[in-house]
Amino acid sequence: MKKINSATVQRILDATDIVEVVSDFVALKRKGANYWGLCPFHNDRSPSFSVSKARGLCKCFSCGEGGSAVSFLMKLEHLNYNEALRYLARKYNIEIKEREMTPEEEKLETARDNMFAVNEFALRHFEKNLLETPEGRDIGLSYFRHRGINEQMISKFHLGYAMDERDLLYRTAIERGYSEEYVLATGLSTRTDDGRVFDRFRGRVIYPVHSLSGKVVAFGGRTLRSDKSMAKYVNSPESEIYSKRRELYGMYQAKQAIAKEGKCIIVEGYMDVISMHQAGICNVVASSGTALTVEQVRLIKRFTNNVTLIYDADAAGIKASLRGIELLLQDGLDIKVLLLPPGEDPDSYSQTHSSTEVTDFIKANETDFITFMARILLKDVGDDPTARANVITRIVKTIALIPNEITRSVFVQECSRILFISEDVLQRQVGKYFNEFAQKSREERQREATFTDTTSGGAVPPPDMDAMRADEEAEAAPDRSPADGVNPHAQFLRKYEMALMQLVARYGNYAFAEGVDEQGDTVPMTVLEFIESDLYADGIELVNQDLAHFYTNARRLSREGWDEAYRHEQERLAQVRAEEFNAGVEDIRAKAVDLGSITAMERTLTESVDARYTSALEDYSADYLSRLLCSSPDDVVRNLATEMVIERHTLSKVHTKYAKVQTERELLGELVPRTLHELKDAILNTRILDARQRLAQCDQNDIESIFAVMRELKELEEIRSSLAKLIGDRVIAPRK
Repeated sequence: MKKINSATVQRILDATDIVEVVSDFVALKRKGANYWGLCPFHNDRSPSFSVSKARGLCKCFSCGEGGSAVSFLMKLEHLNYNEALRYLARKYNIEIKEREMTPEEEKLETARDNMFAVNEFALRHFEKNLLETPEGRDIGLSYFRHRGINEQMISKFHLGYAMDERDLLYRTAIERGYSEEYVLATGLSTRTDDGRVFDRFRGRVIYPVHSLSGKVVAFGGRTLRSDKSMAKYVNSPESEIYSKRRELYGMYQAKQAIAKEGKCIIVEGYMDVISMHQAGICNVVASSGTALTVEQVRLIKRFTNNVTLIYDADAAGIKASLRGIELLLQDGLDIKVLLLPPGEDPDSYSQTHSSTEVTDFIKANETDFITFMARILLKDVGDDPTARANVITRIVKTIALIPNEITRSVFVQECSRILFISEDVLQRQVGKYFNEFAQKSREERQREATFTDTTSGGAVPPPDMDAMRADEEAEAAPDRSPADGVNPHAQFLRKYEMALMQLVARYGNYAFAEGVDEQGDTVPMTVLEFIESDLYADGIELVNQDLAHFYTNARRLSREGWDEAYRHEQERLAQVRAEEFNAGVEDIRAKAVDLGSITAMERTLTESVDARYTSALEDYSADYLSRLLCSSPDDVVRNLATEMVIERHTLSKVHTKYAKVQTERELLGELVPRTLHELKDAILNTRILDARQRLAQCDQNDIESIFAVMRELKELEEIRSSLAKLIGDRVIAPRK
């Protein structure tokens, strides 16, 4: 088994002429700098389909379809990403160099595919048992109906039943041609030392666990027997395709609702999720009784920053899950906690109340986690001062995990009121622990760093490798949408974040300025490096999830294969330069009449050829990242890049009044810092609005809180005023 290597992909993209590709399907006529024709994606009566040879992009200004040559072929010919690349390779006679996978890699790739296939077979097998066998209907289906689950939810969650037979699934799988190796590898069946085979799930109702992309990775089975010696739940073991740390039950079914609602509700069990969905509340997932992990938190954060945890009236179990919940706080999520009425759990409450009633109850009764944590932990300490001090220390450490300074301050004020401790004392302790955590985090990043970027005069943070791996593994990028509900100001900030990412998409690898490395030497700095360094220095993260996802991919693509690709282009252009120079010299010597004329003309020729070489190399670096992004296999990245690169840029009157109109690229020294400053100003504006809202909500008798918010407002206004002086003034000196 082989894979197309990245160098080959780059050669294909470099060789592709989008006008030639589109011309194979559409009659094009040149008008100005672009080519125009009838759009092949809709019933176009007048030419509205534009093709830019320079940008390597096409766009219909009527229906909106378009993109790179790769995306054009994918849409028009219904090809996948690799098929589109192979089409272009054949067209331009490019040899596809594939890296031969090692036996271990090939085995792993084959194993994963076969394990997914076995799990898909098992899913259908369990569903058939539930609906089409007497045992399944009498036991499994009756159980679900008794629990109030309707047929729609049974189908939506692919619920099933495992027959109470020793090895029925195993025998059926082997008969259907599935390999014993993978039936055992998924954990669906096990073989004992004496050679006998047993199905893991027997006489149980089945809850399939889906990955974010909808693939079946595991199963959970619940026994319906009252035998106390038998485990109530049995789950698939970890395997090459399943890690319980990375999965949340119901996330596949809930992801769109989570993004739409801007909130993720976390419950404990399978039935809690299913009943809530049946009640019309679909932004619900389950931790399945285990503490949340880093991987699960990052999975949630891809869709929202707002989480509500629902517990039954007995909240004792929350103490065991505090560590996982602290991970949510540490990642900057806004956590609410809800206790249901005595005797209720999410399953029973949603079964006996309407969707509106459940939603209204959540809104009215959820409380912030820190306050809830303080009340829960202080219940058991009584008058023991040591125990009380330990609880307070734990609460303070938890607050210190919160990355947002304003949020930390608000919780310090609330805890000061609840715990009857000076706000200044709590604030100092929180600051101490926050600095300790920050230092520890920096040290961990340095240990995990895979590269050090010195072009900005200091260390630049490495890419978030965990996030990259999650993006690559999820295979569900088309389902991600702009997360306007993630942050109350996401929609307002979107245009500023979009403007910044537009510069990344258009000029990411273009060296537009100079920086100083750790040795004090002057080095070129690209647009993306400058933006990375500036955002990191101020601790700014994009709040719109699709743009954050785009930024992560842009950072990765800007480095992968760049050195080799740039070297190849230098070699190619050097050869072109040599050929142009030799041809020019021959022409000069054929026309010149004396040695002085030859010398002068050769000097002019050298300057002209060198200028074209430099210009072509700059064009290559400027367009490098946009070509990769617009040809990405990720639909979200590809569509955003196409939108950003194609969109026309109109110069201001300040620049168009001159005889020589400056291009956008020539103005990067002004545009990049200005766009960064405008984003920061917008962020400050949202913080000021939040502070004013809190000020309006303050108790008029709480003078201390009022003064605290007023001080905060004054500081924010001063920072914004200072920033305003920079906007429009700061210009980066262009690279010489």
